[in-house]
Amino acid sequence: MASLTSAQLDLWIAAFFWPFFRILALVTTAPLFSAPGVSAQTKIGLSFVLTVAVAPVLGPMPAVQVASAQGLFIMVQQITIGVAMGMAMRVVFSGIEMAGNIMGLQMGLGFATFFDPQNSTQVPILGQFLELIAMLFFLAINGHLMVITALVESFQVLPIGMHTFSAQAWHTLALWGGEIFRAGVLISLPVVAVLMMTNVALAVLTRAAPQLNIFAVGFPLTIAVGFIVTYLSMGYFSPLFGGMFETGVQMMLRVAADAKISAVF
Repeated sequence: MASLTSAQLDLWIAAFFWPFFRILALVTTAPLFSAPGVSAQTKIGLSFVLTVAVAPVLGPMPAVQVASAQGLFIMVQQITIGVAMGMAMRVVFSGIEMAGNIMGLQMGLGFATFFDPQNSTQVPILGQFLELIAMLFFLAINGHLMVITALVESFQVLPIGMHTFSAQAWHTLALWGGEIFRAGVLISLPVVAVLMMTNVALAVLTRAAPQLNIFAVGFPLTIAVGFIVTYLSMGYFSPLFGGMFETGVQMMLRVAADAKISAVF
């Protein structure tokens, strides 16, 4: 008659318990999965299904009781890793949103705001438009599957064990946050450059014809020029967004790799 020891039961529970928290942390922070429109039950259910699919191929777990202090430490570690990886991918969409905000500000649409379901805040409408375009492209190239694949690979890069989240990983994530500003300027640069030339032309025109009402002419002109340049730039967004998404997935794995240091127990 087969017998089940407490040690075997702890290993079976740990094989599901610890991967579940890393997956759940990423699902609640990564773009698309973390949208407020996705209910908490859906996020937990998705994390449960992914854990059931991934757990059998993760290899042996540390010989630590789940309910012990060391087991609690591993759980917190997995949550930290999942959140860091999700934030690494969110940086890409924040950069795209910032590009739209810069473009809208230069066009004079800074006052036109729209509700952002991703961050539950009011954002300039052009930033929300670019973020929606990026999200649709993200789904079109199966970016959500790329994120899940990177999550599964992270268990090979940083196996579950008694490791702390190193300072190098936090440093990598902080430096990656600068991508928000770099991507925002890079994407918005064509619109900003054309609008700058437009404003210079309006300034010269105002000096040449002082009776011209610059507010009546300049405001609709800058909006029209901004939309035209944005429309002409749409064809160049696809390869740019694709490269940013691939870089974001690579950064997820890099953060996990940098977090791996020697055991602390």
